[in-house]
Amino acid sequence: MKKFDEEKLREEYSPKVDGRLERAKKLDRQCKLPPLILAYVLGIGGSLILGVGMCLAMGILWGGSFAMGLGIVVGLIGIVLIAVNYPLYQKLLARRKEKFAASILLTLNEKN
Repeated sequence: MKKFDEEKLREEYSPKVDGRLERAKKLDRQCKLPPLILAYVLGIGGSLILGVGMCLAMGILWGGSFAMGLGIVVGLIGIVLIAVNYPLYQKLLARRKEKFAASILLTLNEKN
């Protein structure tokens, strides 16, 4: 048990060597993070807009026929944002993978 603790401490405080696999993983994260953030923001925003449209259409926020018409329009905008979210994510991710593919493969194939 002492030997395991000693190895764990030694590993924790020894200088980190940035190997090719770690560099490739870092490039992979750089590739995938912006499309993922956009997908979350667009999904959350679209859901909130759809919810506001539903509240308007049901008369919770305002009353009257104008609020219902406005709520339907706002709700449709939210539905469109939610509907285009995943295809947009896939397209953006594919573009970024094309952009990063050469550098990731080059990093993985280099000799140490």
